[in-house]
Amino acid sequence: MSAQEYRHIVRIVGNDIRGEKKMVIGLTQIKGLGYNFATAILDTLKINPNSNIGNLTDENVQAIEKLITDPIASNFPSWFLNRRKDIETGADLHLLTSDIPFTLRNDIERERITASWRGYRHLSGLKVRGQRTRTSGRKGGAVGVAKGGMAAPVKKGGAGAPAAAAPSAEAPAEGAPAAAEAPAAEKKE
Repeated sequence: MSAQEYRHIVRIVGNDIRGEKKMVIGLTQIKGLGYNFATAILDTLKINPNSNIGNLTDENVQAIEKLITDPIASNFPSWFLNRRKDIETGADLHLLTSDIPFTLRNDIERERITASWRGYRHLSGLKVRGQRTRTSGRKGGAVGVAKGGMAAPVKKGGAGAPAAAAPSAEAPAEGAPAAAEAPAAEKKE
């Protein structure tokens, strides 16, 4: 092989794939193509799945793109596609790249507009398919009793100091005025 036949980046359906990747792994980099779909494409086109994707010729790339964009024309079964019986067209489709999140957002918005139960669940951010929500699926902070930490250490002479550490009334503190003792003495009499 010459260096001209090997390509370091191969562009398939708008995705740049590095040439050193294996065929199956490289095709799964395209959003909407899984491992099984990539294997089926390579089996249909009789391409070695263990060779590097940089060894593909232009004809192979075009054949892969044609098969990816229209798998029904290549006799792929309808159960192999990721969007069967589309609600708007009724056709079996296989969505790729940015079409997947766009269609998902449209489906959820349609559910919300029709005010279906699924729409309400999506709107509230809760589970949609009947799962339990008592313990799982929680978002945000913890629920229940907060775990306590250790008590803060006590500083001597501070507000939180124990009574034994406080200076006694009998011995005046250094620099304290003597007048502070007089009222105490009057009370004892």
